[in-house]
Amino acid sequence: MKHAVKVGALITIALMMIFVVACGNGNNIANTEPAAAAPAKTVEKDEPAAAPADKKIVLGFAQVGAESGWRTANTNSIKDSAAEAGFELKFSDAQQKQENQIKAMRSYIQQKVDVIAFSPVIESGWDTVLKEAKDANIPVILTDRAVDSKDTSLYVTFMGSDFVEEGRQAGKWLADKYKDATEDINIVELQGTTGSAPANDRKEGFEETIKSNPKLKIIATQTGEFTRAKGQEVMTAFLQANKKIDVLFAHNDDMGLGAIQAIEAAGLVPGKDIIIVTIDGVKDGFTALAEGKINFIVECNPLLGPQLMQAVRDVLDGKEIPKRIVTIDGMFTTEQAIPELANRKY
Repeated sequence: MKHAVKVGALITIALMMIFVVACGNGNNIANTEPAAAAPAKTVEKDEPAAAPADKKIVLGFAQVGAESGWRTANTNSIKDSAAEAGFELKFSDAQQKQENQIKAMRSYIQQKVDVIAFSPVIESGWDTVLKEAKDANIPVILTDRAVDSKDTSLYVTFMGSDFVEEGRQAGKWLADKYKDATEDINIVELQGTTGSAPANDRKEGFEETIKSNPKLKIIATQTGEFTRAKGQEVMTAFLQANKKIDVLFAHNDDMGLGAIQAIEAAGLVPGKDIIIVTIDGVKDGFTALAEGKINFIVECNPLLGPQLMQAVRDVLDGKEIPKRIVTIDGMFTTEQAIPELANRKY
């Protein structure tokens, strides 16, 4: 009987050992299973990282400010287009100060946005911050205004109007209008923000073209900072300093609209006593054009949002895009403005 008990105990112990060993082997197998699956993970790491399907593209945009109706329309176009594209837009208003734009761009770099876009306040002084963006592998797109950097690798593309050509068209219209003039035609010029691309280029194109008519003479030129209030202020000074002004050339509609207030306050009729030529084509400008207070407008389209969003997508998809994207603008007289006025979206 004792022998049977001993045999039974030995059998029980043996079974327990087999069970323990089996459990131990089971744990070892479980521990080695991830190693067997490791090659699949290694392949995934070697492939380009794909963004989650629900991850939004993040665009940082540093705007010049809100100095004019044109700029407001430009801002609205960018915001609306970003929302429609499903992008996350980080937007800043520089209030026409370069240091504010640079600060905003550095913030975007720190936040590791996907793309930075901006309309530079002035042309110069951007190389350092653009180099910082390039070193961070963040592509930069210029909109509306250019920079004077010699290193064009610091930005992907510049999209906007041809400002020199806008100035040429304004000058050409005047040269044609006064082609039979026998006396000097005195012109005063309201320039945009000093040092900005549109101010520099529009002046260049305008002066280049009016040379074809020696009767056209610029007798005074001063910045109106692209604002209506400053346009009125400077035009008031022009009228006080000059007995005979025949033409006003304003680098944008808002300065021209401010100048109209000064002209009317002086007892003169805008569009008749003083011929007025402006650039932009915002709705308020078109209204004045339709009323005959402005005589000729060269359009500068602010609705760059859709083009910008497409450029952002193309850049992130690795597609080649042109270094210069020129928007298509029109030119309008009073007769052409009347039917077009209802179609103005800005």
